[in-house]
Amino acid sequence: MMQIKALELQFSVCKVEDYSQVDLVADFVFLSKTDEENSLILPTELVPTNTIEREDDWSAFRIQGVLDFSLIGILAKIAGLLAEEKISIIALSTFNTDYVLVKSDQFESALNLLDKAGYHILK
Repeated sequence: MMQIKALELQFSVCKVEDYSQVDLVADFVFLSKTDEENSLILPTELVPTNTIEREDDWSAFRIQGVLDFSLIGILAKIAGLLAEEKISIIALSTFNTDYVLVKSDQFESALNLLDKAGYHILK
């Protein structure tokens, strides 16, 4: 079964003026730029001072290993299981794998639910 790795960091979801104050060398820094906003998800301790809005208290896990692009429904299954229990997520995909953020007060419940569903939880 698929392995889930819990990350030992607290994350913040931010809207920033620009990325000039972001430590792009740090681990777990996710940027999204559109025609409407500059978004940023990163460890809370790294939130830049030019943040316009932010929401703290997110925890994260990743699907361990490198996922082939031909694999279908991995994130959808996890999101569906959590949605059934009213656990909201933010999903992020990188070239290698997927990351899922859950509000910190629901994180253990989310991991327990995935464990019961047959996922192997690595802490």
